[in-house]
Amino acid sequence: MTAPVGPSLGDILRADDPDLGDTFGADDPAEDAPQEEEEVPEGFCVECKDQQAQVFCEQCQEDFCDVCCGMIHRTGRRRQHGLKKLDVDMAEAAAAADEGSGSEEPAEAETEAEAGAQAVTFSARSGKVEATGSFAAWISERAKYIPLRLTLKERKYLRLLEAALRVSEYTDKVDVLMYGSKTKRMVAQIKELCAILSGLVLASDYKAGQTLFADRQFADNAEFFQKVFEIGRRHKIMNPDRMRDEYGKLMYLLQDAQLAEVHELLGFATVAPIKTVYTVLESLGVLYVLEDEMVAVATKEIVAAGKTQAQVRLEIKQKERAIEYLAKAYATPECPGEVLRQCLYSIGDNHAYLRFNRDPCDRMLEHLSASFNATRAESNELSLAILSGRDGARLSHSHTNQFHYVQQTLTLWREILHDMFALWHHADADLLGARNTYRLKDTGQGLQRVQPCPRVSSAAHTILHRTQRAVGRWVGSAMIHLGDRNVPNALMFIDKYNQVSSILNPVVRTLEYLETLDPSSNAARFVDSAYGGKERACKVILADFFRSAFDGSGADNFFDAGSCIDGRLTSAWNWCSTIEKKPFFDLFLLAGFVGFNGGPEGFN
Repeated sequence: MTAPVGPSLGDILRADDPDLGDTFGADDPAEDAPQEEEEVPEGFCVECKDQQAQVFCEQCQEDFCDVCCGMIHRTGRRRQHGLKKLDVDMAEAAAAADEGSGSEEPAEAETEAEAGAQAVTFSARSGKVEATGSFAAWISERAKYIPLRLTLKERKYLRLLEAALRVSEYTDKVDVLMYGSKTKRMVAQIKELCAILSGLVLASDYKAGQTLFADRQFADNAEFFQKVFEIGRRHKIMNPDRMRDEYGKLMYLLQDAQLAEVHELLGFATVAPIKTVYTVLESLGVLYVLEDEMVAVATKEIVAAGKTQAQVRLEIKQKERAIEYLAKAYATPECPGEVLRQCLYSIGDNHAYLRFNRDPCDRMLEHLSASFNATRAESNELSLAILSGRDGARLSHSHTNQFHYVQQTLTLWREILHDMFALWHHADADLLGARNTYRLKDTGQGLQRVQPCPRVSSAAHTILHRTQRAVGRWVGSAMIHLGDRNVPNALMFIDKYNQVSSILNPVVRTLEYLETLDPSSNAARFVDSAYGGKERACKVILADFFRSAFDGSGADNFFDAGSCIDGRLTSAWNWCSTIEKKPFFDLFLLAGFVGFNGGPEGFN
């Protein structure tokens, strides 16, 4: 059975099709009444009337902005129309828009903004997107792992779940070595959490709670509990800095609920698949919306850095119009426009996630290439060479070897974070696999649930091999710890690599602060006198970070630290723990640094 195909934009624009209204939804009779045509300001798009005209259609004999032109001329005979680019002064456009809206803000000169989907390059899509094909192919594949943004009602359930997990003592009572039936303890604690959650729902909404729980057992509300637990898992994927304590309890509770003996006593299932953009669109029969080129415009992240206010406003309007176009053009009785908007916003959230978590790796790679030569050091102070036993280092690398070691590590972190959503889904499957059992073991860091991670291991090794091919030269070990005393389970693996942005962002922010420092400020004069200029201050920070954060330190044996894949991250965390002892710590404080876990990106 083929998926239903909605009408194309060409169908909508055809005026000679009297039956189109029946197939695409009846029009409001009020809309059929003749309305006074709104006058189009001179030089503005005849379609939206609020954007500067950028294209002239020789057949239509009308001016359009790039977004409206792309929507109207994308299919049918209009696609063959001759289009001519207009010579547009964006500064005049912004000034005219401000004047028309009564704004008193002065217009600023700006370059022509990207508008249509063809103008949105891969580098503009939240950094560097590794894609050999079209944007549609890339986003269709990635949408399989992009969590669906929570609705307002789902956020209410999320708060109730967090409250219930916050007071739960599940792991304290289950993950202990004691006599008695562990299965019965698990069932009792799961039912206790469900009881707390039920009480909170009843207290927050009496009518809804009465409908759900009056004269009913937990098993009768299995669908409700599955939904609430799925909301918590979905929210955590998109917001890794949230639910730091509660998420572990939730996953271990669901992990135990998957055991056959627990499921039998509990009487109902607690796990439901995570909702993604792909599964929602596929279930509603509108997956083809991702093939529209306007998805690139509708989901593009707008970053204000380096842009004028007028240009930012222009990009926001273009994005909003693209979202509204997609929501109206592809809406069906089964899939209302609001669901399409939610999916588009979710894809936009994906771009924001990549910018915050993955792009710092790109910035550090740029600093490495710009500030250091791969073959020779600028001076002894700025040399990247390390020697085992000196300054806590456990590895010995020449300047060249350390340069490549740092480069390949940052590249690997970038690739892992780029595919983090997919890795998180694999981790979810490994943790909650009914046949993938765990054993409680003392790993030296307390009792941990040691569990095989076949899906995560396969995906991680694929990323590692791709990175090795890209960098060409590999320095150090390629061992990935999974399911052992170092990384007991998939949850620990995900948690480790979610810390990369917490490590790199404060360093990147401090370097940005120094680079943009006003030469006439007191801070700039201090940097000049103490470090010989802001450029040298940046190099001092980078040299120490590239040496000490990648020296194999952080443990007393090579199995726990060293040059293995996970040991590289351990070394970086060890550097973070000594930041207040560094001679350049005052530069971090000047930039507003408060800690690697304090405030947004560690800054006030």
